[in-house]
Amino acid sequence: MRRLTAASRIAIPLAGVLVLSGCSSAKPDSDDLQIVANPVAAQAAVSPAVTVKPAGQVLPGTAVSAVAVSGSTLVVALAQQPSLQLYDLNALASPPVNMPLYGKASRLTGAPGRVEIAEPDQGVVQQLTLPDRKLTETKTGGQPSSSIAYGADRLVAMGAAKDIQVLPASGPARTIGGQIYSADDVLASGNGVVVLDRLRTAVFSVDVAGGKINEGLRAGDGAANAVADSYGRILVTDARAGALIAFSASPLIMRQRYPVPGGAYGIAYDAKRSLAWVTLTERNEVVGFDVRGGEPVERYRFPTVRQPDSVGVDDQSGRVIVGSAAGEGTQVIQP
Repeated sequence: MRRLTAASRIAIPLAGVLVLSGCSSAKPDSDDLQIVANPVAAQAAVSPAVTVKPAGQVLPGTAVSAVAVSGSTLVVALAQQPSLQLYDLNALASPPVNMPLYGKASRLTGAPGRVEIAEPDQGVVQQLTLPDRKLTETKTGGQPSSSIAYGADRLVAMGAAKDIQVLPASGPARTIGGQIYSADDVLASGNGVVVLDRLRTAVFSVDVAGGKINEGLRAGDGAANAVADSYGRILVTDARAGALIAFSASPLIMRQRYPVPGGAYGIAYDAKRSLAWVTLTERNEVVGFDVRGGEPVERYRFPTVRQPDSVGVDDQSGRVIVGSAAGEGTQVIQP
């Protein structure tokens, strides 16, 4: 695999990444971040038929839309007859607990003791607390695409509504908007909040206290998914150009751009081992990159189930979870 030299990593932010200031007065035809007249969000490359046996254990099931891990619980969102399957990671041979959802989950975000669930078709976000398995519903309207806890509040990326809802523990919600075309994911690093905009294939910093969207940077040719790491960065997969891109969150600066051919799409982060796990949908593979240094270093590569659009990781054991959007099960790999 070709690696970028230090010089080329520096050149990319200066020559290939355009910054949009906090001012939103620019006309659409002078928008430095819009690269085509009618932008379309990047999608996962279509996977070929599986020719190599998937690594690890495959749990049977229908098409998976998202996966997450919280504690010793694996949560799998099924796209058909939308529901959750809850597995005990310490007893995977046992049948899962099934919990119905209002609609298909676009994203699951795991955190200690809870999993955030976004259901865009129903205008709902839910919070699953564990181990009591209690679901709490919040109606947001619109089409929420992701949700995270942020201090005492929750931040909800509202997709085509082009904004972020701030839901306090008590009191009225407020909205943060401006500049973005599609609020597809919201992420909190150690020192900042970032929103991923798939239509503009860009990331923007968010001033939650000030209630505004700040500067934005291009995130390759087809930003697909993102995750926060342990070093104050946001890691983004570029599904069109095949790359893993790292941004510092505050200030928003591109730090690395590393080539990852094969249809880079899903991403998860193992904080205990500093490993970013990236799925390659063109190859039915998942790759583990050590991201502690100046550039990612490949440590693991495993064959997966077909159409590995979603991936999660158990920080405690290091096990990697891969969900098949083609209905070929949920894969559990012990590196």
